[in-house]
Amino acid sequence: MAKAVHSMIRVLDEARSLTFYEKAFGLGVKDRLDFPEFTLVYLSNPESEFELELTVNKAQSAPYELGNGYGHLAVSVTDLAAEHARFEAEGLNPRKLVEFAPAGELVARFFFVADPDGYQIEVLERSGRFK
Repeated sequence: MAKAVHSMIRVLDEARSLTFYEKAFGLGVKDRLDFPEFTLVYLSNPESEFELELTVNKAQSAPYELGNGYGHLAVSVTDLAAEHARFEAEGLNPRKLVEFAPAGELVARFFFVADPDGYQIEVLERSGRFK
């Protein structure tokens, strides 16, 4: 069976992205591979072995076009309201808290936040299938 190990996104400004992911999710640099044309930075935290790979193409000077195919990354937290308040205090501009309850049954509580390159990240409360 396959094991998910990382997801990769392209970022324009490495320092700006590292600051965002550290503030937002406590992700730190686990590994950094520097090549002549690009740099790969692998981020993780103690919560999971899963890594976020940031690819920094050194010749890229304009923001990436995300297109209409990208959806979002998702993370789970134990106290959604506290995390939302922390994101606001950090100036990370989280969107509103949402309770998704079609037909009256709660499926998920969450909010979204965009990283510096416009990638959407869903922050879910740990419950139900999102433990």
